[in-house]
Amino acid sequence: MGNTEKITIAQAINQALFQAMEKDENLIVMGEDVGKDGGVFRVTDGLYEKYGEKRVIDTPLAESGIIGTAIGLSVGGFRPVCEIQFMDFMYPALNQILAHVARYRNRSRGKYPIRMVIRMPFGGGIHPPEHHSESLETPLLHTAGLKVVAPSNPYDAKGLLLSALETDDPIIFMEPKKIYRAFREDVPKDYYKVEIGKAKVVKEGKDITIITFGATVRTSLDAANSLSKEGYEAEVIDLRTLNPLDIETILKSVEKTGRAVVVHEAPKILGIGAEIAALIQEKALLSILAPVKRITGFDVPFPLPMLEEYYLPNKERIVKGALETLRY
Repeated sequence: MGNTEKITIAQAINQALFQAMEKDENLIVMGEDVGKDGGVFRVTDGLYEKYGEKRVIDTPLAESGIIGTAIGLSVGGFRPVCEIQFMDFMYPALNQILAHVARYRNRSRGKYPIRMVIRMPFGGGIHPPEHHSESLETPLLHTAGLKVVAPSNPYDAKGLLLSALETDDPIIFMEPKKIYRAFREDVPKDYYKVEIGKAKVVKEGKDITIITFGATVRTSLDAANSLSKEGYEAEVIDLRTLNPLDIETILKSVEKTGRAVVVHEAPKILGIGAEIAALIQEKALLSILAPVKRITGFDVPFPLPMLEEYYLPNKERIVKGALETLRY
């Protein structure tokens, strides 16, 4: 890994933006409060001071305008990095994202690829007001032309973002805000990339596969450690990329263990867990020994802070679901 330093996810993303802007003079950062204030989570801190107002742009509170402007900039040769301050705020921009960002390359028969990264802090766990905690990946995953990336640790956050910033397709970059500063790990100081579209086995096991992404990777690892006390070895897969989905890594693990649990914060209905469960039964039906279990958020609006921890998948819920699957 060369020369490294222990940094957080927020610092890793910040470092990636600094290095990418140094490398590509056409890369610009834009969004609400990303400039002088350094972003609501301080992820863009220092960029304005180094690169100035022409490359780090504070925008009006208008998500549709942010993305619409970025489309024009991309067609004009720039590479915009847009920040949607909270994923919940993406709804005003959905028309631009789904109707134009995702389709422009196909519409122009490849003449105008949209070189754009849209950063979105997602998920619960920080006890904010309403409309600040949801995981809204489903409509994005359902849209052809978008790649959706969701790192769970500082190393992947930097490497995946640097890969995204060299990709000629629009990328939604989901950042798990609950763990922005929850822990540190060794990250190379140099420029490096992590391949988009590849999941990672973060813990090997032989009895059951736990498939997850974002903040629930750490929760799932805690659950796997608890399962080991029950005599079971759980394999944990960090998806890292939600679209394109690395189904090969999932199938290889499930064919080995025979059982699977999918964990995500979004509601159960039409969540990515449903798609993974369907793919497993389509492609590995004869290898599975029990129905695929989903441990998710509930099919209700995301609750206010008093009930937030009850809503989110926790270690106890994952262990309970895994044991039910193991004992099926």
